[in-house]
Amino acid sequence: MTAAPPPDDASPQLLWAEDGSPRSGRFGDVYFSKDDGLAETRAVFLQGCGLPDAWSGRSAFTVGELGFGTGLNIVTLLDLWRRTRADGARLRVFSIEGFPLTRNEAARALAAWPELAETAAGVLDAWPAGTPGFHRLDLPQWGATIDLAVGDAQWALEQWSGPADAWFLDGFSPALNPGMWSPEILALVAARSAPGTRLATFTVAGAGRRGLTEHGFTVEKKPGHGRKRERLEARMAGEAPTERPRHVAVIGAGIAGAAVVRALIAEGARVTVVEAERAGAGASGFPASLVTPRLDAGDAFIAGFHAQALERAGSLYRALPGAVVAEEVLQLEQAPRDAARFDKIAAQPLWPEGAMQRLAPAACSERLGEPTTRGGLMMGQALAVRSSAILEPWLDGAERITGRAGELEATPSGWRVKGDDGAVLIEADALVLTAGWGSARLAPDLPLSPVAGQADWTRGAPPPRPVAWGGYVAPTGDGMLYGATHDRGVEAPEASDEASARNQATLAGALPALAEIVRQTSDETRGRRVAVRATTPDRLPLCGAWRDGLHVLTGLGSRGFCVAPLLGEHLSATIMGRPSPLPAEAVRRLNPRRHEPQPTTPSGVDSKGSSPGDI
Repeated sequence: MTAAPPPDDASPQLLWAEDGSPRSGRFGDVYFSKDDGLAETRAVFLQGCGLPDAWSGRSAFTVGELGFGTGLNIVTLLDLWRRTRADGARLRVFSIEGFPLTRNEAARALAAWPELAETAAGVLDAWPAGTPGFHRLDLPQWGATIDLAVGDAQWALEQWSGPADAWFLDGFSPALNPGMWSPEILALVAARSAPGTRLATFTVAGAGRRGLTEHGFTVEKKPGHGRKRERLEARMAGEAPTERPRHVAVIGAGIAGAAVVRALIAEGARVTVVEAERAGAGASGFPASLVTPRLDAGDAFIAGFHAQALERAGSLYRALPGAVVAEEVLQLEQAPRDAARFDKIAAQPLWPEGAMQRLAPAACSERLGEPTTRGGLMMGQALAVRSSAILEPWLDGAERITGRAGELEATPSGWRVKGDDGAVLIEADALVLTAGWGSARLAPDLPLSPVAGQADWTRGAPPPRPVAWGGYVAPTGDGMLYGATHDRGVEAPEASDEASARNQATLAGALPALAEIVRQTSDETRGRRVAVRATTPDRLPLCGAWRDGLHVLTGLGSRGFCVAPLLGEHLSATIMGRPSPLPAEAVRRLNPRRHEPQPTTPSGVDSKGSSPGDI
């Protein structure tokens, strides 16, 4: 699963001392001293990890932290990073918190340090919901990202890819929170440390010193700060590996390709895009798209992955001018079982408060502006977006080659892409295949199937609110898009009146008044388009290494605009050797080679661990 099982009560039970400093009622310990908390953070953690000298000359640096708390350590780290980082350098932070503060609680705590106000505001603006799982906080203005894992520390470390170049061990006191300092935790910290990693902590407890030493750290006691006599600094043997520039070729310029390109450029890669026609020429080029998760009440992984993907997609799309056409999407019940299923989904702890709301038929009717007997699920984080406002901005900064890829060929140093005529289009260190259904032609062993779909639209009609059932309606900004057909096995479809009639019938079956408005529009205001979706046997994307140096992101089905942004960041991290935003379970479940035969246990159970799909 991608999310840690939440405790019955994930509140830190925050208390405020008379001097305004925060205290955890759960652990009976202070987050920091209001008198010298900032000075202590700088002395114990920043100086203890040799910062800023440790990141001098580095194009990327990763800091891991146990105990996010109020965010003071990371805000202080970012404040130093902003003042000392090299041009183009990137900071990655991974922090763990089992009992997260709300944004307002963190804002009150951080207000004690006016000199950090600007940096704190940037972090607070990106503050995530306290739902279990991995959350990415984007701070592009400072070349930084924070991956916050909400959940049990051991689970989070097991799921994180690492490695860190520095560690802040800042859980509550070992006497009050022993689980954070267990041998298992220290072993995982060591396993996710790069050669030469520096580690700092306020505690000198013997068990911690021994645990770090046993796992390869050289440990030293140092003079403490304030009333604490001593603190610890530690260092892993070895030196940080030498970084080298990477040139990556991406085949395909739909949402998958654009997401990979954006993430690679953010990591400092040189990127070349190979596109047969233009950006969005395939399934990503409709006037509007819905950004909705796959709803699953039976498979915790599927539910958790889509919750994480939706959160990340929304954050990135909202940062693009004109990309978001409408907020909130209503999912109508289709079958009798959907009422109970939607109840379970709305109750999942994965969603922020109010993000999944059950609506009775009367409320759905009011939302739609016409009567319906169906109840629904209001997806508050879901969106309708305009692809044209997403693809080109994300492809900006990449080199572009127009040509149809005909053959992929491994070379001693990377990969070569040849055109249909055999001419070499590009050679690169690594190659990412993001061509949707076209990926099957270039890598025929991929477990992909085609599903053709036509959508229709009208211009000038009053834009409706986004809604989905078996079909869907999405506002385009100057009208509405509706559809879509699902023709399995069709590889080369053509737009047709017959498919338009099917879309009209699907619309009339759910929203007859809206269908009548569409029927009365003139032919001059109508449009239609057909494309082929790439699907997989388990309806999950293929994301990861397919061959050495050849990566794929395809099989997104109808969820491309929801899952591609997060998966693009995972592929970029894999290629560039950075920590992934995806938990390890997601990496395993989305591996493009997962459908190949796997070793079995003596009982005959698939060693990958199967799990139920949609109920």
